[in-house]
Amino acid sequence: MPVENPRILTKNYGVPNSWTLAVYEKQGGYQSLRKALTMEAPALVAEVKAANLRGRGGAGFPAGMKWSFLKPNPPKPNYLVLNADEGEPGTFKDRTIMELDPHRVIEGCVISALALNVHTVYIYVRCELVLSIRRLQEAVKEARKAGYIGDTVLGKAHPIDIVVHPGAGAYICGEETSLLNSLEGRRGEPRLKPPFPAIAGAFGAPTIVNNLETIATIPTIVEMGGDNFSKLSRLHHIKDGGVRLYGVSGHVKKPGVYEAPVGITLRELIYDLGGGLYDGRTLKGVIPGGSSTPVLREKDVVKARDEKDILWPWNGKSHLDVPMGVDTLRGIQTMLGTVCAIVMDDTTDMVAAAHNLMIFYAHESCGQCTPCREGCAWMAKLCKKLMSGNGTQEDLTNLYDVANNILGNTICALGDGAAMPMLGFLEKFPEEFRAKVQSRPSLSSPSMVEDEHSAV
Repeated sequence: MPVENPRILTKNYGVPNSWTLAVYEKQGGYQSLRKALTMEAPALVAEVKAANLRGRGGAGFPAGMKWSFLKPNPPKPNYLVLNADEGEPGTFKDRTIMELDPHRVIEGCVISALALNVHTVYIYVRCELVLSIRRLQEAVKEARKAGYIGDTVLGKAHPIDIVVHPGAGAYICGEETSLLNSLEGRRGEPRLKPPFPAIAGAFGAPTIVNNLETIATIPTIVEMGGDNFSKLSRLHHIKDGGVRLYGVSGHVKKPGVYEAPVGITLRELIYDLGGGLYDGRTLKGVIPGGSSTPVLREKDVVKARDEKDILWPWNGKSHLDVPMGVDTLRGIQTMLGTVCAIVMDDTTDMVAAAHNLMIFYAHESCGQCTPCREGCAWMAKLCKKLMSGNGTQEDLTNLYDVANNILGNTICALGDGAAMPMLGFLEKFPEEFRAKVQSRPSLSSPSMVEDEHSAV
């Protein structure tokens, strides 16, 4: 059966000049804002809670619950910050919204600002996304001229300003407190928590940080009602609601971004939406939601404990047939992440893939935490040594130990996001790592001995 194609978030994709105000209004844009202006702020928050909208940036925290963390009558003004850094390798969904439907983002910002008693919204965008930044900036200008933002909102005395803030291109600034430091002009590195941003965030004031797609979904929730939105999901019953954007890249015929209900399977994403593998190829592994999510294999099956296990209905089925949800993928020792899958067929060298990722994480570590700073560098060096043909069994042991020693020992999740995929590669494809050791050239040559000592 084909995957449902709701075309809600993407209804304006492909419409000529979809990024302009005139086209957005013609397609029904800003009608949700008009409806929101007739509602009280608590009612708007209640709709987002009823929508069971899980954060679309990777952590999957319930958006409505996060919104409720703001205290009434705070001593400082509330802020809303949109995380559009999108630096996770393999992830490219948010930029499609910014480039093709930026007014959906602006409308979501304004509705959210009304719900949260916010007067200033920051949209933090990765600096490499030049077209996204330009489209957002132009949308802000158009919205201000039309009276959707400014001193009033369609006549309502609630001043709202939206600032598009280009980041400097650091992966670490995808972590919310690093993003806030960068926004303030500080070094982009994570803050200790508590306090959490809802208590002391941007400029020491209460702040809600949401992924851009999360906020771009708000107009739809207001339009159709939270419960109706939630029921679009296949996982509505476990409070993971609605539709979302999925990305698929790698060894598929139709890489791209697709809209589908929450809870489709990896098999559907790869074969139905992504068009399947290249002819004559077989699936070797798939990273389900951006590079920090551990790799999965088709041959691995669900091993549910009992009927209380969330995965019980899929007991004995392939991991590729588990619905893609925040809690369901945690049950098979990976994460939903950004739901942008990286597909690898039987031509892939998994040691080379791991090496490539570890180079990235070693480069992007902010250096604040010793386990991450040193550990990511060592994982990259050990993978390089294996790739060079000079690896030993001791190197494999050390690689496993280094990854385990990073886990849980850093301020933010970058260290875990490097260690978990490394351990996933080691555990799912041990024969490929052992083959790099077994095929090691003889050390009788003085040059090879020298290479071994210089490799790390």
